[in-house]
Amino acid sequence: MTDQPKPIRLNKFLAERLGVSRREADELIVAGKIFIDDKTAVLGARLDKYSKVCYNKKIIPFDTDFLYIAFNKPIGYVCSRRAQGGTPTLYELLPKEYQKLKTVGRLDKDSSGLILLTNDGDFAYQMTHPKFHKEKVYEVGLDRPLEPLHQQMISDYGIMLDDGPSKFTVLRQDSNKYKVVLSEGRNRQIRRTFAALGYRVVSLHRTQFGKYQLSGLVPGKCVIIKP
Repeated sequence: MTDQPKPIRLNKFLAERLGVSRREADELIVAGKIFIDDKTAVLGARLDKYSKVCYNKKIIPFDTDFLYIAFNKPIGYVCSRRAQGGTPTLYELLPKEYQKLKTVGRLDKDSSGLILLTNDGDFAYQMTHPKFHKEKVYEVGLDRPLEPLHQQMISDYGIMLDDGPSKFTVLRQDSNKYKVVLSEGRNRQIRRTFAALGYRVVSLHRTQFGKYQLSGLVPGKCVIIKP
């Protein structure tokens, strides 16, 4: 007697195969863009390896090899697939076989350091959603030393920004250099927080994301990692 194929929830399947979050997968289902065996899929649907799942008139293969890489992004590159004006994209630095992967979060053009890329949307979701509290560590240079009161305000109370309070740990390293540890991932959060107190971030380099670290990885290079 052979084992029956184990069913999998449709939104989990889509998240893993399309590189989206489960919420985004549910939105595709509700919008009527997903078909199972030529029928419009519904929320909560399950499938197995014999099911034919289609999106944009293309069959999504059931078996997919997931790939995870760590990349040391240099300054001057954006994390989007398309160049912005005259600013190149980090995908120009990646080997061809990795250019279909999606970034897990982002670093702005003027920031450098650790970026993760994958084709596993579920992994990306678990690394970036605030409820999982994945710590990120940065080396931050300011245009002048941080006042002790301001350091305490950021670390103990948080600074109010347009999109809510921003709170993270700030540890002085040397002169105007600081170690910043936070578990959020809001757009340019570190830069905006220091700017609200009158400081300018002159350098921002991410060294750690969750359990993953740069560990001497050369700028512009990448390495395969395990989830």
